[in-house]
Amino acid sequence: MGNLGSIQNMLKRIGAKSKISSDLSEIQGAQKILLPGVGSFDMAMKKINEGGLREILDSKALVEKVPILGICLGMQLLTCHSEEGGSKGLSWIPAKTVKFKPDEKLPVPHMGWNRVTISTESRITSDLPEDSKYYFVHSYYVKVENQINSILKTKYGIEFDSAIQKDNVFGAQFHPEKSHKYGIKLFENFCQL
Repeated sequence: MGNLGSIQNMLKRIGAKSKISSDLSEIQGAQKILLPGVGSFDMAMKKINEGGLREILDSKALVEKVPILGICLGMQLLTCHSEEGGSKGLSWIPAKTVKFKPDEKLPVPHMGWNRVTISTESRITSDLPEDSKYYFVHSYYVKVENQINSILKTKYGIEFDSAIQKDNVFGAQFHPEKSHKYGIKLFENFCQL
């Protein structure tokens, strides 16, 4: 449920080997996991909860502690729940997903390039240029319970958490695969974890 081809092309460009798979045994053997997503929160959680994928992802994240990066909807899935639906999220990072309030001056969805600022130091954001900007397309944003889990913030009417982390689990609301040199740097940092 995501921009899989674009992400794989970006990883190939930086020399990282990757495989697109929904095969449970391949995911079980993964050294790192990218969890991209577009679409609805409830539909994505339904797919994850069916057929054993949830158990493997929980084990990879919480027991084996492999690095996991959720992108866009994938980041929102890391939270406890979303205002978009009634399903419980993965709950790996204490946070909730909230809908942008309509604003005459700022259309929803938030779409296009926007700047990020570092809120908490993280290895995944190390050496990002000060003027870093990323490409966003989203109508919902993440609000962490504890600011220690917010690693990047962005302003769009309000200031929201645009990248989050708890231990080995990371999330990016923006699309690094569409964000040129800034996205390359984020993927390089993730691949070096």
